[in-house]
Amino acid sequence: MALCDLPELTLLLLLLPLLARLSAGDCPCSEAALCRPIRHHPDFEVFIFDVGQKTWKSYDWSQITTVAAFGKYDPELLCYAHSKGARVVLKGDVSLKDIIDPTFRASWIAQKVNLAKTQYMDGINIDIEQEVSCSSPEYEALTALVKETTECFHLEIEGSQVTFDVAWSPKGIDKRCYNYTAIADACDFLFVMSYDEQSQIWSECIAAANAPYNQTLTGYADYIKMGISPKKLVMGVPWYGYDYICLNLSKGDICTIAKVPFRGAPCSDAAGHQVPYKVIMKQVNTSVSGSRWNKDQQAPYYNYKDPAGRFHQVWYDNPQSISLKAAYVKHYGLRGIGMWNANCLDYSDGSLAREQTEEMWGALKPRLG
Repeated sequence: MALCDLPELTLLLLLLPLLARLSAGDCPCSEAALCRPIRHHPDFEVFIFDVGQKTWKSYDWSQITTVAAFGKYDPELLCYAHSKGARVVLKGDVSLKDIIDPTFRASWIAQKVNLAKTQYMDGINIDIEQEVSCSSPEYEALTALVKETTECFHLEIEGSQVTFDVAWSPKGIDKRCYNYTAIADACDFLFVMSYDEQSQIWSECIAAANAPYNQTLTGYADYIKMGISPKKLVMGVPWYGYDYICLNLSKGDICTIAKVPFRGAPCSDAAGHQVPYKVIMKQVNTSVSGSRWNKDQQAPYYNYKDPAGRFHQVWYDNPQSISLKAAYVKHYGLRGIGMWNANCLDYSDGSLAREQTEEMWGALKPRLG
């Protein structure tokens, strides 16, 4: 079956909602121009994820180029983003077992294109993080899905953007064997999720940074060595950390954690839980240690004691650790930077919260030095 070619009746049924909206002139924005797709392609991407609510009203829109809308569709967000020249793209996720069937793929893609059109959106961010065996039919089907999705979106929505989320390293993270070079060629760029880097702990079961500096950069070196252009890579940084209960906390601040296996590894960050930066900033100053800096991992952490008397260790990223990574982005000519997720900061009116939030947004601006 050729790309975007579905049986006429099926295609008509998919397009009916779109035709109805277009005939009604159902643009949710104050100006019809704001419902047109963004066509400009910036030299530098600041790609953000938004998971809902209204915190977007306080984002630094002087930087943002793309918003991946992973929350409920918000036409007000769409209109505002378009007024700032920023794209808003859909989330795309689908079972890999289903996409082995070319007919299913074509139908799924047509539905996503239709949804993007009815919501006046600018593309799709494909976020598939499922296990894939190198010798499986899913391996080829995933590459085909990305290629066909990109071709169809580019054909149907002028200026549209199709991106794909990949793990921090191409080396089989979480048993994900993907054809990274072919996928990078097939879409506009890859968003590299340089976080959750302790999802598989193969060494000692101890708490560690969510995105250690040297380990993070090794991942990019490996992608580039495969032949993927730096201009196809956007660095994702975490605006959240991990809180671990310490089974033992040594004098050298080594926090031994529970053994929670994940996809073959004996330990993982599932022994902890994710904490947004806004919570971390409220807790760190009342912790037993205050913020400390680990030189080996180039990341901050702190220790605190819970009401039950147990020690916890929290690892996170802050403007200092993110600025180091942003400098790498600039120096090596990556396509851009972004974060999971923009909602994690404190957007309240307090002067301290405002300062902390501005510093995190400011850290995305690459600096050399």
